[in-house]
Amino acid sequence: MSKQYDLIIFDWDGTLVDSADLIVMCMQLAFSDAQLVVPGAEEIRNIIGLGLNEAIIELNGHTPESKIKELRERYSYHFHKNDIHELSVFDGVYELLMRLQGQGRLSAVATGKSRKGLARGLSRFKQSELFTTTRCADETKSKPHPLMLEEILREVNVPLERAVMVGDSIYDMEMAQRLGMDSIGVTYGVHCYDRLSQFKPVTVVDNVSSLSSFLLNKH
Repeated sequence: MSKQYDLIIFDWDGTLVDSADLIVMCMQLAFSDAQLVVPGAEEIRNIIGLGLNEAIIELNGHTPESKIKELRERYSYHFHKNDIHELSVFDGVYELLMRLQGQGRLSAVATGKSRKGLARGLSRFKQSELFTTTRCADETKSKPHPLMLEEILREVNVPLERAVMVGDSIYDMEMAQRLGMDSIGVTYGVHCYDRLSQFKPVTVVDNVSSLSSFLLNKH
């Protein structure tokens, strides 16, 4: 029987929402608009989870502030232009969140998105009220720095040992490890088992159904 956590902190992109392909496309369009060398899809998938500024620097190297601003604006433009349909939430996510709430447990979000970007996503997430709190990269430190986790813990008054971080990227896993928080890796997002497991998560799962079984103590 797995440990029952009082607080489950979820990453957004690639963990709750199937948005990796959209992020790749919009980043490539932004680089093209800015007349920079367009990064490959795998390069972009590798930085999903970082704050946008950090992702741009990781992809482009040293980048002037003016060019970062341009890339942010073009990325946001393309994301809003192309994200015209209902959010593509992974199957089983809503059910998992409702069952966690039914058990009296808290859910939160820790994301590399901006507050504006997450607010847009939450406005189209059918049950955003199920999240007790959220943290974004532009209002704290970007992953893998653990500050956003520390802030969430303080806000909801849950001790470290009663919380777990769930994410699909090595940045989620490293962030939790640096704080000493348990983590759960999911392979249906951007990073594979081998990359996630190097940060010693308590488990790595392949789908939301397996994640639910673990968190709800059904395995």
